[in-house]
Amino acid sequence: MDKWGIALFTLRDELAKDFKGTLVKVKEIGYAGVEFAGFGGHSASEIKAMLEEVGLEAWSSHVPLAQLRESLDDVLAYHKEVGVQYIVCPYLTPEERQAKDDYLELAKDLETIGNACKEAGIGFCYHNHDFELQTFDGEYALDLLLSQTTEEHVQLECDTYWVEFAGVDAKRYMNQYTGRVPMVHLKDMKATDKSFAEVGEGTLDIKDIIQAGKEAGARYFFVEQDICERSPLESISISFNNIQRLS
Repeated sequence: MDKWGIALFTLRDELAKDFKGTLVKVKEIGYAGVEFAGFGGHSASEIKAMLEEVGLEAWSSHVPLAQLRESLDDVLAYHKEVGVQYIVCPYLTPEERQAKDDYLELAKDLETIGNACKEAGIGFCYHNHDFELQTFDGEYALDLLLSQTTEEHVQLECDTYWVEFAGVDAKRYMNQYTGRVPMVHLKDMKATDKSFAEVGEGTLDIKDIIQAGKEAGARYFFVEQDICERSPLESISISFNNIQRLS
């Protein structure tokens, strides 16, 4: 049976109130792994103990670019103690993505960070939004980042919602990078305004996206919903149940 993960950014408000209790609820829904977006001020040993007690696996962690640039040794030590398998650069501020040269400079930093992660026994990925699908000299910024880094050090966590939001076919895009997409974000999109929907409740072809991700070599799939109209725990439960039907 396939194992599914949850991007904990979806549950940021719940985690702020009750970190461990929220992890328990995630496990009860049926998720096997988590992707962290911060650790709520807990030490690495505390997080590791929580995961072991609850029975969840630490597949991934989103770490802000500034932190990766400025305190990488501390980041690596923390994540290694927790047992996180992949560290991910999650987002660029508008100031960090103004021009082609910004991406060329970023690629150098990503390569350096990815090399250090590899030496620590941790994988490293870049997570996309829609803005990396803008073009510079006829080339997507995301393609530029990937062409200017090595597959050995920098891989792609493909956020399929944002690829589709940018008007690009996520299935074809992942196929281009077969072997370089170890993780996939699954979200769905409302027909009315392209806002976020529970997975399986919107317009995206989730079944084929999952299949394309598997064919591209993805090992881990994360449900994520940036904004929920229902309670986030109810939303991720609906998404989980739908994925069982669609995969």
